[in-house]
Amino acid sequence: MLIETERRGQHVVLTLNRPEKLNALSYELIDELMDRLDALERDDTVRCLVLTGQGNRAFSAGADIAGFAPDVAASPETAWRHFVARGQAMTRRVENYPKPIIAAVNGIAFGGGCETMEACSLAIAAEHVTFAKPEIRLGFPPPFGGTQRLPRHIGRKRANEMILTGQAISAEEALLIGLINHVVPADDLLPACLRMADLIAANSAVAVTASLRAVTRGLNVSIDEGLAIEAAQFMIAAASPDAKEGTAAFVEKRQPVFCHC
Repeated sequence: MLIETERRGQHVVLTLNRPEKLNALSYELIDELMDRLDALERDDTVRCLVLTGQGNRAFSAGADIAGFAPDVAASPETAWRHFVARGQAMTRRVENYPKPIIAAVNGIAFGGGCETMEACSLAIAAEHVTFAKPEIRLGFPPPFGGTQRLPRHIGRKRANEMILTGQAISAEEALLIGLINHVVPADDLLPACLRMADLIAANSAVAVTASLRAVTRGLNVSIDEGLAIEAAQFMIAAASPDAKEGTAAFVEKRQPVFCHC
């Protein structure tokens, strides 16, 4: 089993389970993760996902080089079909997921591991963690969306420095430049992620999904297009019982009781 699944109340912890390979993203692991995401999307009792790696050495060291090297050697088309398209589909799925995915970065997040973390809704890292984009040393740019998402997270010049040098940065630097949300002691990593998940789950599930969609879909369009996306997602949420309950509770000075439906 390459993805371990653990239920934690309203939430599910997904663990990349290849510790002997520093949780490298093999084709099989990516496919299994996609299957798990599909199944959990259909489960309305699951509010948030936490994605982490097995052990304390690595969240994920990136793509499994030994696994994709034969496809790179075969031809660029073969490499794109089996390697790039699969990795980009995974990070797009994570980025566009209708439930929050919180990355619990428990160890190094290099290459595809960093790209996967970037695609998550939120990220909390342990103090000892480092992040890097070492693909340049393999002779190609980051292929799982890193050249696109990283500049959007931290700005063009900082992203270029990480991508063009391949040098690692610390968790504290990642926090400073906006790549992650929080840094915590390693022992508090999973509890911190679950506390954040509980804060999110206290809100309307409809509003959470609408907010995620508005942010993700509006990020790469003009402000006018983004405002139209925001309005459309507002209308979806406003049609739900949760919106009526939320506004009524505010007027009545009480805590809302959302249906989470």
